[in-house]
Formats: sequence, C-alpha cells, structure tokens
Amino acid sequence: MALSDNFAVDEPRVLPWQPWWALLFIAIVMGLIMLLGPWESFELQPRAFMFDYPWKLPDPSVFSRSVVWTLYACHQIGIWYLIRKAQSQNLKYVKGLHSINVQALLLNAVFICLHIVQTRLTYDGLAQDVPEFSALASVALMLFVIIIMENDRRGVFFGKRALVPSGVGPMVRKYHGYYFAWAITYTFWYHPVATTPGHLMGFFYMFMLFVQGSLFMTRAHVNRWWTGFLEFFVVIHGATVAWFAVAGQGGPNWAQFLFGGLGIFIVTQMPGIAFKRWHRIAIVVGTLLGAVIYYSLNVEQLQHLPRVLLLRYVLVAILAALIWLVLLLQRRRGLSNR
Repeated sequence: MALSDNFAVDEPRVLPWQPWWALLFIAIVMGLIMLLGPWESFELQPRAFMFDYPWKLPDPSVFSRSVVWTLYACHQIGIWYLIRKAQSQNLKYVKGLHSINVQALLLNAVFICLHIVQTRLTYDGLAQDVPEFSALASVALMLFVIIIMENDRRGVFFGKRALVPSGVGPMVRKYHGYYFAWAITYTFWYHPVATTPGHLMGFFYMFMLFVQGSLFMTRAHVNRWWTGFLEFFVVIHGATVAWFAVAGQGGPNWAQFLFGGLGIFIVTQMPGIAFKRWHRIAIVVGTLLGAVIYYSLNVEQLQHLPRVLLLRYVLVAILAALIWLVLLLQRRRGLSNR
C-alpha cells in the first residue's frame, strides 16, 4: 500500500481530491445495504464443517453462476487495465488526482453498485464455486506482502530491518498493485451482500481498500496515517468476525485475532507511523493491560497467542524466499538468453 518515501512531487495537481468524498460515498452505500436488507430469500444452513460458507444458494443455477463470474471478471480486468495504463504513463505523485484515478474510482463505484443489484437478483457470490479459505488466504497474503514491501522504511521488528535478499523489496513494490487489486476484488465478489456484523464490517473495509487501490500515484496513496489505519483495521475486522462467528458468544479465536493483531501492530507497523512518544506508550500499556486481564481469566487460551505472532513472521519469511527464488530464475533466464 505504501511506496518509497523518495517520490517526485513536482508535477502540478491535476484534479482536486478530498478524502471525505470517498467516505461519504461509502457511508451512503453502507446505509443502502442495511436499509435494503435482509437479502436472503431462503433459510441459511449452519456451518457443517470449518470453512463451510453458509451464505450461498441451496439450488444455484447456471445463470446465477454466470452472472457473478462475468461481473467479477469485468471488474478484475478493468482495474488491472487501469493499473497497467497508469504504469505505462510514468506518472508522478501529485496532491490531487490524475484522470486515471478518477476512472479507477468510478470503475469501483459502478461495480460496487452492480454487486448490490446482482445480490438482490441472483444472490450468489463466487462462494458457490470456490472455498472460503481462498478468500481468507488472499487477504492474509496481502498483509504479508505489505510487511515485505515496508521492510526498508519501517523494518519488521521494532524498526529493525529484516535481512531480505536484494531485489525482493523493489520487485514487490513494482508489482504489488496487481496482486492487491486481485485480492480485494476477488474477496469482494466472493461474498454476497449480507447484513451480518461480519459482512458489514468486511464490506466497509473492502470499500476503503477500493479507494486506496484507486489512488495509485497520488500523495493520498502513501499517506502514513491512512495506510497505517488500513493495516490496523484488519485487527478490528478479524476480532469482530471471530466474535460473531460463534453467534455472538465470543469464541476464543477473537482474543487471538485481537491481541495477536495488536502485538504485530506494535512490533512491526507502529514504528512506521509518526506517533508521539506518549501515544506509543499508551498503546503498548493498554494492549498489555488488556491481554493480562483477559488471559489471567482464560489461562488455557494463552498457549494459542504466540502462534499468531510466530506464524505471521514465518509465513512472511517463506514468501520472501519464494519471491527471491523467482528473481533468481528470472536472472538466470536472462543470462541464458544473452
């Protein structure tokens, strides 16, 4: 989401931009989703097993499948095309918007509205044909990519940089837009428009990510407070979804998402945001105090907390190694073709 701080800013502002314009649109859309619900005209079945996604038609048709896959493909190809077009224009970072940013914002806005209409008419998202794990993994991998991409600027462990092979960071920064656009668009079309707390939280987050993904080559795209908020919102969304996944009873997973996510935020993400010293102290103390109180009352759950932290960094290391391997293969192929 964030690029290098060493970007050019000498190009005059093209078109005006105010963040509240996007927030107003998101608020209106969220209001419509809640106002027009409920969206299900059939009885949802409980999960029969882990990752069994209940929000899909019990009797899907070729037509219902074709509609959602066609709309998703058009949305996906459209945003990829605009990213490629922006890169080919060698644009500089501006305080406002390039015309292509307006095109991206309009494209996403149109397909958001189309998904709402499509849900009302045929309901199903992509969930009818692909497993829930694919949507979860796509966004999780996006978070891993951000850690690698931001390593040079903010480090990985309290501001300390990880030993990432040369070339991995620049490659991720150059091509991350294509993957992020896929992860966000795919996840958005995976779900039908529903009004559960988890769905509403997720769509709100998706809409903000669509805005972020439309602001490439602008100063707003690399605003550290904004990108930091988007990363932190994962903690809120993850804990909320985990809480309501057990019918509001607050299963143990919500604490892992909350305190594990806060731990990752403190260790990795917070050093990249210009907090004042007392802000940092308050965040750390508040997190530690909340964790101590919760886990002192739920000691049996404490063993799961380190897994969240360790798993994130192990997977980041594996991903960095895989990207490095791709780079090595590309370099060897380039040498062999000379």
